[in-house]
Amino acid sequence: MMGSLRTPLFLIFFSAFLVHGLCVRRTKIDVSRHVGEAANGDDEAYGPGPSAPPSGAVRVQVQEKYVVLDNDILQVTLSNPEGSVTGIQYNGVDNLLEELNGEFNRGYWDVVWSALESNKTKGKLDRLDGTKFEVIVENDEQVELSFTRMWNLSLEGEVVPLNIDKRYVMLRGSSGFYTYAVYEHLAEWPAFVIDNTRTVLKLRKDKFHYMAIADNRQRYMPLPDDRLPDRGQVLAYPEAVRLINPVEPEFEGEVDDKYEYSCDSKDIQVHGWISTDPPIGVWQITPSYEFRSGGPMKQFLTSHVGPTSLNVFVSAHYSGVDLTVKFGPNEPWKKVHGPVFIHVNSMLDGKDPRSLWMDAKEQLLVEAESWPYKFPASADYVQPSQRGNVTGRLLVLDRYISEECIMASGAYVGLAPPGDVGSWQRETKGYQFWTRTDEGGNFSISGIVPGQYNLFAWVPGFIGDYKYDKNITISAASDIDVGELVYEPPRSGPTLWEIGIPDRTASEYYVPNPNQEYINPLYINHPDRFRQYGLWQRYTELYPHEDLIYSVRTSDYRKDWFFAQVTREIGNNTYNGTTWQIKFTIYSIDHTGTYKLQLALATAHVSELQVRVNDVNASCPLFSSGEIGRDNTIARHGIHGLYWLFSVDVPGTGLVKGENTIFLTQIGSVSPFQGIMYDYIRLEAPPSSNSTYRS
Repeated sequence: MMGSLRTPLFLIFFSAFLVHGLCVRRTKIDVSRHVGEAANGDDEAYGPGPSAPPSGAVRVQVQEKYVVLDNDILQVTLSNPEGSVTGIQYNGVDNLLEELNGEFNRGYWDVVWSALESNKTKGKLDRLDGTKFEVIVENDEQVELSFTRMWNLSLEGEVVPLNIDKRYVMLRGSSGFYTYAVYEHLAEWPAFVIDNTRTVLKLRKDKFHYMAIADNRQRYMPLPDDRLPDRGQVLAYPEAVRLINPVEPEFEGEVDDKYEYSCDSKDIQVHGWISTDPPIGVWQITPSYEFRSGGPMKQFLTSHVGPTSLNVFVSAHYSGVDLTVKFGPNEPWKKVHGPVFIHVNSMLDGKDPRSLWMDAKEQLLVEAESWPYKFPASADYVQPSQRGNVTGRLLVLDRYISEECIMASGAYVGLAPPGDVGSWQRETKGYQFWTRTDEGGNFSISGIVPGQYNLFAWVPGFIGDYKYDKNITISAASDIDVGELVYEPPRSGPTLWEIGIPDRTASEYYVPNPNQEYINPLYINHPDRFRQYGLWQRYTELYPHEDLIYSVRTSDYRKDWFFAQVTREIGNNTYNGTTWQIKFTIYSIDHTGTYKLQLALATAHVSELQVRVNDVNASCPLFSSGEIGRDNTIARHGIHGLYWLFSVDVPGTGLVKGENTIFLTQIGSVSPFQGIMYDYIRLEAPPSSNSTYRS
C-alpha cells in the first residue's frame, strides 16, 4: 500500500538531505560540446545509427512508425512522423509513460487556438502532429531530431495556421532528453488566437504516486480513477472534485483540483513525479522562462493528478483574454519555445525515494549554469555568443519617505518588447528576460536575444511600475550598462494611513480556514493556505448580515481584512455585490486641497469597483473602474492575477472633521467568483497640507 511509505514532511526533507548526493545518478553537461553536422543524404539521415557505437554513445534507430533515441541510460521512443513521445524506457522499466493511453496521448506538444473573429470561449485543440521527420544531428555526442508540419491554405480551419518544427535532443551521458519547438506564422496567413500551448507528459498511474513542485509543496496524490463519477463528486466546476470513495481510503473527503498546484512563472523551474517501486523520478526542468508569456508573476499549471506533468508557455489562466496571443492580418511571427529538459533519475534500493527531489534540484543548477545552451541545432535558436547583456543599478526616490534615493533591494528588473509602462505583464509574443536586484539595487541580465526592448521594473514595498525612458537595442555580444536608474513611484502627498503591503499579492490579508468538507491537507498551516477550495464561500459565513468594516485605528489587516472582496450568496445560487467600509478620523482638513486614494489591486474578475466617500447612497460614485478583469483567480485558488493601480482624487470638501468612511463597492453579482483582491490601499494628504490623522 502507498500509505505505508508516507512520513511527515520534516523527516522527508531530513532524510533527503542526508542521502541524495550519495545515491543518485546526475547528468553533467559539457557546455563546450561541439554541435555535430546533420547527416548527408536521405539514406544516411533516415537510416539507423552505427551498428556498434562506442559505449554510451548516442544513437538513433529509425523504423517505419517509430524513432528511438538511446544513450545507454534511457531509450526514448517517438512516433514517426508525428513526433509524439510514446515511450521512455529507463532503469528496468519498459515504459514510464501510461501505456493504458493511446500512443498519441502520452507525451506531446499541443496548442489551443481559435479564429480571431471567433466568439467561442474555448478553442480547438491541435496536437501539432508532424508530417515529416528528419535527423538533424547524428554523432556519438548528440542526436537531434526534427518533426515538422508546414501550413498551407488547404489546412485552413483544420489546424493552427503555424509552421511547426518540434525538436528532440539526446546527449551522451545525459539522464534525460531535451525538447523545443519553433512556431512560425507568415504575414499572408489567417489571423488567429493562441489560448494555450504546452508540453505534456502522462506517466504510469500504477507507479508514480508522489508529486513534488516545491520544497514545501509535495505529497502523495490520489489516482485519476478517484475523479470518476462513482468515486468523486464534481463541485462548482469540473476541475474540482471531492473524493467520496477513493481507491486509497486516506484520501476520502479531500478535494482534488489541478489549480491548487499552480505556480508563478519565476518559480516553475523543476517539478515532477516519483515512483517508489522502483525508485524513479521524472522531472520537467526549465532553466529559463524567457519564452513564457506574461513575465515573472504570470501563473501557470505544473503537475497534477494523472499523473500529469506540464510545461506551459502560454495560457489565459489567472489573466483571461489579456494573455492570449492575438495575431491580426499581415502579422508575421516566429518564436522558439524551450528547450526544456525531461530529466529521469533513480537511486539505490533501500533509500528514501523522495530524495530524488533533491537530486532534481541539483540537476536544475547544472542546467541553469549551462543556459543558454550551445547544443540546439536550429538556426532559429540564438546561440550564447549571439546574445547580449545589460547591467545597471536601480534606486527609488520617494520624498515622503526619504529626501535621498534609497536602494531598490529585491526589485524585479526585466527586458520585454517595447510597450507602455507595465505592458510586460500582458506581453505574449516576444521574449522576456528578468532578474532581481541585490541589496544595493544592482542588476545584471545576461543571455538576451537580439532585438528591441524596453527595460521595466517593479519594487516590492512600492506601488506602480518603472519604465526606462530609452529603448534598448540588443545585438550579438552587446554589453550595455544603463548606469543608475531612479524610480519615482506614484505619490501626491504624505501618508495619512495605509492598509496592506505593496507586493502585488493579497497574501498578507486574512485567509480563513477552509470548510472541513473541502480540505487539501497539504495546505493546512501552510504559507499558501489560500490554495484551498471554496474559500470564497467563507465570506458569507463570516459576514452573514453586513459587509466588512475596517477601522484604521483599531483593525489589523492580517486579521480583519478578508483576502478577497467577493459576492454575497443570498440563496438559490443568487448573489449580491458587496460594499466594504474603511473608517478613519481626521482632525484637520485641507478643504481647498485634493487628497489621493491609491488603490492597488492584485487581481480582478468581471468586477466593477466603485468608490464613495461619506455617502454610500451617492448616485454618482467618486470613482468607478468600469468592468475589469477576467483573471478568475478566486476560483483557481490564486492570491494574485494581473496588477491594477488606480489613483483616485478625493476633494478635501468631501471630508469632514472627525470620522470619515470610504465605501468600496464591488457591484458584480452574477457569480460567486466575481470579485477583486487588494494589494495595497493608501490615503495621501495634499502635497502641502496641515491635515492630521489620529491613529
